[in-house]
Amino acid sequence: MICLLGLVVFLFAFSSSRNGQRTISKPQVKFIGENNLFITNEAVSKLLIQNYKGVKNVPKETLVLNELENALKSNPMIKTAEVYVAVNGTLNAEIEQKKPIARVSTNASYYIDDEGSYMPLSNNYSARVPLVTGYVEKNNLKNVYKVAHKIRNDDFLKKNVIEIHQSANKKIYLKLRQCNFIVQLGNVDFLDKKINNLKAFYQKNQKDKTLNNYSKVNLQFENQVVCSKLN
Repeated sequence: MICLLGLVVFLFAFSSSRNGQRTISKPQVKFIGENNLFITNEAVSKLLIQNYKGVKNVPKETLVLNELENALKSNPMIKTAEVYVAVNGTLNAEIEQKKPIARVSTNASYYIDDEGSYMPLSNNYSARVPLVTGYVEKNNLKNVYKVAHKIRNDDFLKKNVIEIHQSANKKIYLKLRQCNFIVQLGNVDFLDKKINNLKAFYQKNQKDKTLNNYSKVNLQFENQVVCSKLN
């Protein structure tokens, strides 16, 4: 019995030693969620290798996985990252990208992601999201994000809104696909009510085929829609 126990301990120690000494192979990268890649497999692998100075030939026991995960998450394209080493020595990284919901196009160009944060443009893929124009500050995206988030989660708005414009005094305007008029939201208070008013106006005038008779649809007054007709 003692001999058998000794043999088990020896085999476990031997296995652990072999496993610890096994070197890390080329990183394997898996993207979770959407198929459109804003950052490539090659770019993630390069980040891993740069942050572990040749991770390909590093013994497994010296890897600090949290540091590698933090290095990946420091990339502004990446939302979450999980790094682990398989039994065969393969270094694996599971990546969730940020999701853009609007694209700022002012003196600077970048995305706003689904959490209201900055996200750089990608050379690999361009997202089809509403443009944001006007007076927009990277460190003050709150109002624009609230409108963009509403658009993202509303089928009518997602289909029809092509541009969000913010004026110097923080008033919000919308441009709709194939419509001549500008939608004046004003501030972002009572946003749901304003959007419901817009939908009612749109549906009635679409039915009457009079959508293109207007230059402006003003929604900033509570419980009313004030329209300006084309001259």
